[in-house]
Amino acid sequence: MKKLVLIVAISVAGCVGLTQCARVAPGRSDVVERQSDGPDGDHVLAAALANHQSNVEVQGSGIVTKVLADDNDGSRHQRFILRVASGQTVLIAHNIDISKKIDSLKEGDQVSFKGEYEWNPKGGVIHWTHQDPEGRHSSGWIRHNGKIYQ
Repeated sequence: MKKLVLIVAISVAGCVGLTQCARVAPGRSDVVERQSDGPDGDHVLAAALANHQSNVEVQGSGIVTKVLADDNDGSRHQRFILRVASGQTVLIAHNIDISKKIDSLKEGDQVSFKGEYEWNPKGGVIHWTHQDPEGRHSSGWIRHNGKIYQ
């Protein structure tokens, strides 16, 4: 029981510490940017999911669990499901009208990312994994097999 209390206390302290690192993303008053690289990035995603938050800039990595068909309605997006260290899964929606498609992507691949998290009941979606051609949004990216797609 003491271990459980300690784990919860550390988790809460970590989440509180992360929210203190928040700042508004450049050029956007509605997007909160949090320092989320490395193992803490998973905590930011977990907290955003638990709190039903959207417009949260995140950075992290995970394993591809499923490659989905491209979404070709409107702006085209390459889509895949990524499992992060917490066990949470998120949909990555990578705009392939702005950035190159990751042709070699397959299940089991390690992927790193920076983008904007949007909550939904299925685990959420990460988009804006590319540069903003108009320069109004913080640039995101995907790293796969040592190559950055932006």
